[in-house]
Amino acid sequence: MGLAQPAHRFSVAEYYALEEAAEYRSEYFEGEIFAMAGGSARHSLISANLLRELGNQLKGKRCTAYESNLRLKVEASGLRSYPDAGVYCGQLAFDVEDPRGQTALNPTVLFEVLSPSTEAYDRGKKAENYRLIPSLKAYVLISQDRAKVEVFERVGDGFWRLSEAGGLEGSIALECIEVTLSLGEIYEGVEFDVEVRPDVLEAAVGRGEGV
Repeated sequence: MGLAQPAHRFSVAEYYALEEAAEYRSEYFEGEIFAMAGGSARHSLISANLLRELGNQLKGKRCTAYESNLRLKVEASGLRSYPDAGVYCGQLAFDVEDPRGQTALNPTVLFEVLSPSTEAYDRGKKAENYRLIPSLKAYVLISQDRAKVEVFERVGDGFWRLSEAGGLEGSIALECIEVTLSLGEIYEGVEFDVEVRPDVLEAAVGRGEGV
């Protein structure tokens, strides 16, 4: 049996060159490049609603909301990623290794709309990396299969506080940017899948009915 060949490790310069020419976006971590899957229509609508709401509330303030085309670098770990949205307060700082100056360093708040294929990563390794960003004050996770928003807000050196809101009548405050997000606005126009309780499904099957 032949020995397995080691996977090619890409340099940062190679990643940026490939990303410039690629038809799709990829993230970069520890020499590996990971293609990003396309988002669903629901994911796209939630992201658009979120950016509209952020833009309306941040108008005239020193903070600006950016959509997912603004790439991010976590300086402490080298991760390059594309958050679904980010709020940056003050002047943007950029990665000196990016020849086109399109990779930001200093977000105040980052947002991810959760997908089944990426939720574990968004909650785990990605969140772990994001918490290493000195400027970051809050990390927001937005569900796309139900009306629920989770905010992890920095309250001290190494300490993060979790706040949650659920239901279309709910809202949640981001004190660090003086914004209150209405879940009704974030989920405007979103149609959720109907959840059938197991006991209802069992009864329907017993009667020979379709569900």
